[in-house]
Amino acid sequence: MVLIRDVVKEVLTTGYLTLADENQLRKLLRTKYDKEDFNAFMSLQEAAMNGLVKQEARLRLK
Repeated sequence: MVLIRDVVKEVLTTGYLTLADENQLRKLLRTKYDKEDFNAFMSLQEAAMNGLVKQEARLRLK
């Protein structure tokens, strides 16, 4: 089973959030998750806001 923290780790490593990653995170966030997964997701949000992660969805809008 894939965990939120696993997806976040991969995204932070590559610096790129794909549409598939976003969909997987949405699906995982609808299930039960622990504090470590929540904190990982918050780290991803912060990285995206600070421009450390590029988002495929936003790049397609340009």
